[in-house]
Amino acid sequence: MAAATELDKPGYRLGLAAEDIDAVAAHAFLTRAYWCEGIPLALIERAIQHSLCIALHADGEGQVGFARVVTDRTTFAYLCDVYVLQAHRGRGLADWMVQSLLAHPDLQGLRRFMLFTRDAHPLYARHGFKPLAKPDRGMEVVRPGIYLTATPPATDA
Repeated sequence: MAAATELDKPGYRLGLAAEDIDAVAAHAFLTRAYWCEGIPLALIERAIQHSLCIALHADGEGQVGFARVVTDRTTFAYLCDVYVLQAHRGRGLADWMVQSLLAHPDLQGLRRFMLFTRDAHPLYARHGFKPLAKPDRGMEVVRPGIYLTATPPATDA
């Protein structure tokens, strides 16, 4: 990776390899997140297996941040599940993590890169994200609270 996306900062390290990703730590945060409250650990593990992920590790503390991209690695990507634990915020770590993930070779030259956020618009704007140019073209199926009310589908273990 280029110098602008180094994977170490004093006290922190980013990891992109499967062994760097702590699904249990990601689940501990995501199960309380507004966008996937109550999500089962098995679904987080499955999502991680099928995504390009990055983990933020603090020295002596383990994983304190995470993000994943759902992508075909050719034309489209969707950035999601981005977080940095409260105790580590305000240090530019989310910027660093997003910048490093967006610099990944498999995410270059994509036709469309999307995300949804309730409250982090300035973070993503710094990385080139803008409101939808033609929101009338977009459609969605949204099932808020699905993990709180439904039994998740069986997964292949």
